[in-house]
Formats: sequence, C-alpha cells, structure tokens
Amino acid sequence: MTTLSCIPFAVGHRDEGVCLGIEIGSYRVLLDCGLGDIAPLLLDDKWDAVVCSHAHTDHARGLLSLRRHLPDVPVFSSEPTAALLPLNWPEAKFDAADLAQALPWRTSFSVPARSAASAHLSVELWPAGHLPGAAATLLTYESAPETYRVMHLGDCFLSAMRLVEGLPLMALRGLEPDVLIVDGTYGTTRYPHRRRQENDLTARLRHVLEVGVRSRIVFPVPTLGLGQELLMLLRSHYHTAGYPVTVWVDPIIAAGCDAYLAMPEALSQPVQNFAQHQAIFWDDRVFPHVKRLPDLQTLTAALANDEPAIFLVHPATPPITYCQDATAEWTVFLSETGDLATWQAEQNWAPETGPSKTGPPETGPSKTVTVAYDWLDAIKNATASGTVQLETYLLTDHCDGASTTQLIHNLKPRHVILQHGNPTGLAALADLETLQTRYKLHIPTPQQTLTLPLDTQFWRHPQPVEPVPSPVYEGEVGVSQQDIAVTLPVDVTADPRWRTFAETGLVTAQWQGDELVIRGVAPGDLVRMQSQSPTRPICANCQALRGQTCRQPASPLFNKTVALDATCAEFHPNP
Repeated sequence: MTTLSCIPFAVGHRDEGVCLGIEIGSYRVLLDCGLGDIAPLLLDDKWDAVVCSHAHTDHARGLLSLRRHLPDVPVFSSEPTAALLPLNWPEAKFDAADLAQALPWRTSFSVPARSAASAHLSVELWPAGHLPGAAATLLTYESAPETYRVMHLGDCFLSAMRLVEGLPLMALRGLEPDVLIVDGTYGTTRYPHRRRQENDLTARLRHVLEVGVRSRIVFPVPTLGLGQELLMLLRSHYHTAGYPVTVWVDPIIAAGCDAYLAMPEALSQPVQNFAQHQAIFWDDRVFPHVKRLPDLQTLTAALANDEPAIFLVHPATPPITYCQDATAEWTVFLSETGDLATWQAEQNWAPETGPSKTGPPETGPSKTVTVAYDWLDAIKNATASGTVQLETYLLTDHCDGASTTQLIHNLKPRHVILQHGNPTGLAALADLETLQTRYKLHIPTPQQTLTLPLDTQFWRHPQPVEPVPSPVYEGEVGVSQQDIAVTLPVDVTADPRWRTFAETGLVTAQWQGDELVIRGVAPGDLVRMQSQSPTRPICANCQALRGQTCRQPASPLFNKTVALDATCAEFHPNP
C-alpha cells in the first residue's frame, strides 16, 4: 500500500511562514517555501519539485535561496505568481524567468521523477482568490491500480475581491481528495460579507475626509495585496469615486501596482472593463488622483493647499519622510486582520547570495528579522502635534470559519490538515462537531511528520439516507381588505413538529422563487428580533461593533468582546 506523509517545516503560526513537505510513494514535493532559514530543507535535499501557491512573503521568503542551493529542483507556480515573486527580493540580482516555471490554470503537468518508476505524479493549479495568481494545488499520484489526490488550498478566499475573483468552488465540488490542506487563518470567526466591509470602510473614510480640517489619512499596507485592493476600492466605490482627494503611494507599494498593470489578464473581468475607460491606478485627471510618493520637499509643496490627502505606505518606510504638516489632522486606519510587525519584516529580509563554488552552501538567512521601531509611535513623533487619531477597519482576504467549513464539506476529503493560523483558532476549528464526525482532522506541529493512512477500508463516506416523504396538507386561502387567512386541516397538528411551529403563535412568510414559505417564530428568534430593533441602544445596533468586539476608542469596552445586548455612553446607531 502506498504511504503518504506530510512534513510540516513551518505551518504559518505567528512569526513564521508556510512550508510543507509531501511524501507520496517515491515522490517528495514542497508546498510553498516561507522559511527564513532553509537549513532543514537541505538536510535531505532529494526533492522532486516545489510548488509556490502565491507571492506573499510568508509563502515565498526562502524560495530564492532554495533555488540557488538546489538549482536542479523545478519550481512551479501560476504565471501571475511567477511575475510577482521577484518583488520579495527588490535588490537581488537574478533572472526572474529562472525562479519559477509558470503553469497554465487547470492543466495537468507531470512532475519529473528522480529515478525510473512505474508511478506518476501530476500537478494541477486552480485559481484560489486572495491575490492575483494565488493557486490551489492538486497533486495526483497514480500507481496502478491506486490513485491518490492531495489538495493544497494555500491562502484562499471564496468571495470576489476588487482585483481578483474568488475560488471556483462549484468546479471543485465533490473532488473527494484523500488529503485536503486548509488555511485556517481566521479560525471559527465569522465576518460580514466582503461588500459590506467595503461599504463600511469607504463610508467612514468619507466621513473623516469631510469633517476634518486638512485631513491626512494613512493606511499601512504590505507590498502586495491590501494596498492595491484599497487603491481599486477608492477608484471604483461610489462613496469615494470622484471625491476630490489625492492618494500618495509609497514606492514599495507602487512596485506591486506596476507589476499588476503588466499582467491585466490576471485581474478580474470587471477590472479589465474598468481599465478600458480609465486608469486602474495612476491617474491625475479623474478623482481620486493617484500619484507616487515623491521626496519630502516635493510632497510638502504639493500639500501646501487645503485639500485632503491619503497615504498608502509600507510600515518599513520611515513616517518622517511623508508625515510632516504643522496644521494637518492625521488619522491612521489600521487593518483588524493585518500585522504591522510582519509587514515591516518583509523589507528586512536581505537577498541571499547562494552557495559558494569553492565551499559548502550557506544554510541560514543573511539577516535576522527585527522590527526597528514601533510604527505607531514613530508616526506620532513625525507629526507636528504628536498625536494621531486611530481608526480600525475590516477587509478580509481569507476564508472565515463558515467559508472554511463550507469548503471542506463541498470537497469531501478523507484527511483535513489545518494550518496557517493561530493555534487556538485552529483548535477551535478542529473541535467543530460537524467536522469531527466526518473527517480525520490534523493540526501539524513544525518538524513532526504526519503519517496519513490511505487504505480504502479506513474511510467510507456515509451512504445517503433516503428521506421519508412528508404528507401534503390541502387548505384554503381567504383574502380580505385587511389581511389574508390560511386555513389548514386539523390533522397537521398531529405531527410532532407542530408544537415547535406554533410555540409562539407567530409566523413569518417569505417568497422563495414562486413559492411562499411560512415558518413558525421560535421563542429565541422572537427575543432576537426584539433585541435587534434599530431603535434600541445596544451593542448589536452600534456601528462600532466588529464581529463581537467593540472598536470605538472612546468606549470603556474598546477592544473587548461584548454581549450583543450590552450598552455604553458611546453608542452610535448603525446606519
């Protein structure tokens, strides 16, 4: 029987990237290479291939060093990812075409075997959302009569973002891989829909711009992803499109923008349509204007008027280079799901020089990651007043708890490996009864090999149970000028479900297509409906509530988990 093992070199916990080794039959494949120190990968360097899911630093940090130490090992990625990867080493000198071999979407590609073997391994990439070019990897191992599949979702997102479509779940539904490796970044937390998040952010941003005097707004963002999403959001959302404001973009972020513009086919169709009428990023004709951040002297002259300004900056860029204005009001918008320290560390990874021709290869990183200063304190010190207003916003780009479970149930795997998240959040996911009763769940620990049994007797999907048809009750409908009466035979009360249906004596009716569905209102739903009255001053109706956490800095509940029926003096109705 073929054995399958997973070697977790790094599993995406805080301050580390993602790097998983997969051993199946005689093949050994690396999924991502987010290690700063690649020494563990060189202890046994017999790798058949490396697959890079996307270009974020925590998934690609060690790729250049690994490529130089093991030049004969092929590296596969999507075409957009191959174009974005060099941004992780802006000062390194290498041929970007040699870094990764680009594979087309949804096309099976054979992995060259290190030795003659009857088995065969193929790689297939699927769009994963999250970032242009981000890929879910399907490994298919065939050794007659056995066929096994491993699906690595990487960082995936089901919802469409401003620049990229979501993961095509319907195309993968029922895949039934033997092993599914899932991103658990958000644990079991549930977040509002992406469009609602965008509406909330742009509405609050517009409010700050309108009420402030010479407002200066700062968004700290990483090199790729969030910054470009924010730019496209400002350019296309009805709250901000056409608003007279200039957006200044840090050169580090601008490099990512230019890389996006060089591959328009990797962007979503709405963005490609948008580009036919106006510029995606750089524009000084249609508001908001988008410009590259110049030197301080030029910037000071450009900001001499009273118009507001927005800055998209990388945390590694010293605030003193842009944050100086004697009369401006400065506001920082911080992402609730971002990590300033991790983003700042992106620019502290110096490129490695590769192995010496006369000596053994160097295995460690050439520079230790350190965060040189606290970014928020630095930006306060750079302002004339020494103070900044702090706002937080939510703009998710990973699957939340509900989406993660939806993914797993649709793909129907045997084994599920939960990685890339806080250990507490991953444990909460693994504790969900809906997952525990159906799948074999694993939370990997770095450097501890997971052996995954593939015997067909190990797992059998439960056979579907044929539902017992419910009786159909015929009734009458009476219509008057005041109301409508629905009359049903008394036989319906003999069903044990009637007691629950009629417990409160109230019902709700809702159209679903051409059918009107009538449901009984349970006592808990009745209390919830009353508590969610928009006129009641409770946390559930306050615009500062995010998930179940208060984000109103002036409130005594700030940054605390609150009960939905709690209240405080800083209540502001949610529009």
